[in-house]
Order: sequence, then structure tokens, then C-alpha cells
Amino acid sequence: MAKSLFEEKLNSGKFIVTAEVGPQKGVDCSEMIHHIKLLKDKVDALNVTDHQSSVMRFPSLGGCLLVKELGGEPILQVTCRDRNRLALEADLLLAYSRGICNVLCLTGDSVDVGDHKEAKPVFDLDSVQLLRMIRTLESGKDMGGNDLKGAPQFCIGASVHPAADRIEPQLVKFEKKVAAGAQFFQTQGIYELDSLRRFMQYASQFDVKILAGIIVMASARMAQYMNENVPGVIVPQSVIDELASAEKGKGLQKGIEIAVRTIKAIKEQNLCHGVHIMAVGRESVVPEIIEAAGL
Repeated sequence: MAKSLFEEKLNSGKFIVTAEVGPQKGVDCSEMIHHIKLLKDKVDALNVTDHQSSVMRFPSLGGCLLVKELGGEPILQVTCRDRNRLALEADLLLAYSRGICNVLCLTGDSVDVGDHKEAKPVFDLDSVQLLRMIRTLESGKDMGGNDLKGAPQFCIGASVHPAADRIEPQLVKFEKKVAAGAQFFQTQGIYELDSLRRFMQYASQFDVKILAGIIVMASARMAQYMNENVPGVIVPQSVIDELASAEKGKGLQKGIEIAVRTIKAIKEQNLCHGVHIMAVGRESVVPEIIEAAGL
């Protein structure tokens, strides 16, 4: 039986660090392999994104197999946008059979924001139902009530958005995800700590681990673009102004500085259980951030 090393670390009480790699569009995996090798020993686990922002890419499952082959601990991101329950169940059985035991359950962005606008969205399940489905597989049954020959055992997580304009719907969904079996949460990007503090006051009553999402911004323009085009990302004006104040060509350095400052504050103030660093195509700066933040 495969076992989740990430789950052991989550329960160890240490400050957890995860990061993510975005697969490429095409079959040349050399850059992804380079990023996996760069990060696998510096983080507790490595997410592989699943057609992020509805843009078609090499699959998350394929990326996780590479992470595993290269000696890392993968987190399989699974969205409900592109597959019905049969395909989701089959993918999860394959993942577990290859030693991939960690899953992040996501509903998925709308196809409207991606590069295949004529694609038919599936959304047979949502993220809460996906969490329940995984717990059903673990009980030895599929969603049709049929017996499985050998049941998987996953460490499952979900996402939450502590900085949302209206937090109440987020808290309702968060509770549903906890009830459905989520063990850990990776949040959307955190820029100011008050929203995280408020959320943690509420979340601390549940036995789940919260990893604060840190998105590394490379410029004020990138921050504005994400505000306008990426669902669930809200970069405050103060952060955009700080990025805009950077000298020409120094935007990424400023973004790294903001990320390091935020991580240090989260760790020093013991606000949550760890961080999830999203470098959005600039994975090579993650080791520098980890070192500068003293992780």
C-alpha cells in the first residue's frame, strides 16, 4: 500500500512548505523536469496544476508521475471541469497505483477564461462532491456502489479564499469541505495578514491544516492582469503600488521581497500551519524565497 509522506509531515507539527509546477503545453518536459529537480528537496510536497486557468497543458497526472520518478512528493491537482465521475475515479485509481497519494480537489475555472472556449465544460461533480467521492473509493466502493478490488488511501486537500470580498460563502464552503473529508487547505493568494488572521480564528476550531498561498508577482502589470483575469485572485492596490515603485527591471525582485516578508510574518506570528508558494512560471526563484524566508 502506498503511503503519504506529506500526511506524516502535516501531522508532525512542523511548518509546512509546498510549491507548484505548471506543466508545459506540449511533450517537451525538460523545463518541468528542471523545476522538479530544483524544488523536490526544498519543499515538503510539490503540486502539479491541472489545466490552470482552463489553458490546455500536459496533464497533472503525468507531471506527478515525473515528480515521483525524480524522488519528490507529488500533490495531484484534480479539477471537475474536464472529466465526469467515471474518468475522475479511474484517474485516481491510476494515481494511487503509481504511488501518488496526495490530492488537491478543485472545482476548476470556467472554460471562458481559457484558450479552448469552444470546449464543453463537464462539472459532473464539484470540489465537495469530489472529496466525498474519494472517501467513497477509500471505503472500497465506487460511486455506482460497486466493490473495488483493492481500495486506495489518499491524503486529500482543497482550496479556500480567506481574502474574498464576501467571506461568509467561503466559510460555508470551507465547512462543507471539512465535513466531506478535507485534511488540508491551500489558500488563494494572501497579501495582507488581517484577512488570514480573521479566517484562522474561525478555521482553528477544525482539525485541518491551513497553508497560506503566496503568489510571487513579477510586476504591477502582472498583478493588475491577475485581478482582472484570474478567478479568485485579489491583489490589493497597496501591493500593486509597491510593485509599481520598483526600478525598471527590478519588478520580480520586489515581488520576491513581498513574498519573503509575508512568509516571515506568517511564520513568526504562527498564523497557520505553513505556506504554499506559487511562482507562476518562475519556479526558479522559489529556492531563493525559501532561503531568504529562513524556512
